[in-house]
Amino acid sequence: MEKEYGKDKMKKFLEYEMDSYLNGRSSESEEEETLMKTQGQQYIHYNKASVVMYYLKEMIGEDKVNLTLSNLVKKYGYKNPPYSTSIAAVNEFKKVTPPDMQYLIKDMFENITIFSNRALKVTSKKVDGGYEVTLKTTSEKFRVDGMGRETAIAVNDYIDVGVFTEPDNDLNAGKVLAYKRVKVNKKDNTYTFTVEEKPYQAGIDPYNYLIDRIPSDNLELVD
Repeated sequence: MEKEYGKDKMKKFLEYEMDSYLNGRSSESEEEETLMKTQGQQYIHYNKASVVMYYLKEMIGEDKVNLTLSNLVKKYGYKNPPYSTSIAAVNEFKKVTPPDMQYLIKDMFENITIFSNRALKVTSKKVDGGYEVTLKTTSEKFRVDGMGRETAIAVNDYIDVGVFTEPDNDLNAGKVLAYKRVKVNKKDNTYTFTVEEKPYQAGIDPYNYLIDRIPSDNLELVD
């Protein structure tokens, strides 16, 4: 899909998949399972997994994700039992994930993890060569049990922040003026960018890679 329509169009797709997951878990009548244990819960194995797999691709690289899937096919394809399970897939992902990103596997596959990332305020002022943009954000992270009970845990994650021009439609966030991946290890943060063109909005996790309570508040218009 990304190769066909472009990376910026993926934002709309990821928003849809995340909304489907969040709506599904809100109406769960029994118990929400982790991604690696889910059985027959489409909002998890289909909608949530779409977001998770795309995020994993962004973090460790498409080549490593493809290598993992290729290795699974070579190891289990057209073979007699024992067949491949989600445990085998997770173990293969662990092999190609760098040590400083092993937490991704635990967060996305082995546990239920929810974020609350929000762009609080964006200001801009004209400077020599363009505009200086200041973005204030807040980030929280929660571990959730099968009944939806949340426990706050320390945030210590790589998360993207960026600045954009005004979008020409609702399928993207606008032209990227500045973009970087930062290690977020506290709740409240401030980021400063210098861009050449007039900024329209900025935010944290602007493409909605992370499972977020309210994905729509990740971007804020320039004040």
